[in-house]
Amino acid sequence: MLIRAGDNVEVMAGDDRGVRGRVLKVDRKKRKAVVEKVNRVYKHVRRSQKNPQGGRLSKEMPVPASNLMVVCDGCGQPSRIGQRYLDDGSKERFCKKCGASMGQLAPPRSAYANS
Repeated sequence: MLIRAGDNVEVMAGDDRGVRGRVLKVDRKKRKAVVEKVNRVYKHVRRSQKNPQGGRLSKEMPVPASNLMVVCDGCGQPSRIGQRYLDDGSKERFCKKCGASMGQLAPPRSAYANS
């Protein structure tokens, strides 16, 4: 799963289809991600010292990663992302539509360097 916390994503399926938001948290085991302002639910909380008002608290719930697409910074479009090795042997994510780099995944390794 190549989605990372901090990525901008667009929801492709479900009630919030078409909504763009930033990934807050990723659960790799369950293959889900919590996205800002997506899949919001109400949690009813009793009055306490932590919540003196009580009432309904709105919070985001995880969304399956298969329903999300990363929005590329270069082309501004939701697109698939791939991974590739660079000449120095480091691994990076890239946009499959425009080929723009989306950040490094692994440090340089001599075994993958083109020399």
